[in-house]
Amino acid sequence: KMGDLKFDGTERLTVDYVKGILQPTPTCDIWDQVWNFQAKPDDLLISTYPKAGTTWTQEIVDLIQNEGDVDKSQRAPTHVRFPFIEWIIPSIGFGLEQANTMPSPRTLKTHLPIQLLPPSFLEKNCKIIYVARNPKDNMVSYYHFQRMNKALPAPGTWEEYFESFLTGKVCWGSWYDHVKGWWEAKDQHRILYLFYEDMKKNPKHEFRKLAEFIGRNLDDKVLEKILHHTSFDVMKQNPMANYSSIPTEIMNHSISPFMRKGAVGDWKNHFTVAQNERFDEDYKKKMADTSLTFHFQFQ
Repeated sequence: KMGDLKFDGTERLTVDYVKGILQPTPTCDIWDQVWNFQAKPDDLLISTYPKAGTTWTQEIVDLIQNEGDVDKSQRAPTHVRFPFIEWIIPSIGFGLEQANTMPSPRTLKTHLPIQLLPPSFLEKNCKIIYVARNPKDNMVSYYHFQRMNKALPAPGTWEEYFESFLTGKVCWGSWYDHVKGWWEAKDQHRILYLFYEDMKKNPKHEFRKLAEFIGRNLDDKVLEKILHHTSFDVMKQNPMANYSSIPTEIMNHSISPFMRKGAVGDWKNHFTVAQNERFDEDYKKKMADTSLTFHFQFQ
């Protein structure tokens, strides 16, 4: 029950969750269903803060599981292949119900911070893949995503969104709470913690790490095939991965494409000098209590 949860100073997440995440029916009944969701020991969960490479990771995982068989990976759109456990998608329904009707082994998706993760995932010792992205690029990507995704609150101007992101007043709460919470949990549970920047810089190494974690041994030919089909340019043209199947009333790609840039360092095209200085000061303060570090650009 929500009233029984302990959030270590992040209580606002419950408010954000009920008001902003479980649209269009923000009720405690929905939250209870999420919190009490029963994971299975062979479930694989992909967890990210929004816009940290979620869809990319899902596509990589699916191709690894299917040993590079592209036809199998294009059997359905991403949101059908991977139930989004806390979200309601028009025409698909509640991700939780979708998950409950899916045969095992299931691969599921969440954006929940570790504090709000249904306890059964950890109790059943499920494998969890977590991907983190540097907060500057993450902010820029999330801003453009909220511009085009009508299922999320309008982000306002870039200047307004900058303030909202810094204070954690966005859906799924504070980036800082999210990445640090999962980082602190990674050594106590079966969590593979990956970085978006590492996946971009050395994809072959990170993909092998992913495959090993999942329990698959890929030969070089299959790995090269997966690398090709999960490249940004190829995925951008893949209707089963680029969310073009979602009605324009919900996702308007003419405002900003779902597959926008996928780059490291694009934040430099958005941040003013003053914003960057302010962000760096805030980042230094909020990250002082963790060993977690990020790369904001490639050298």
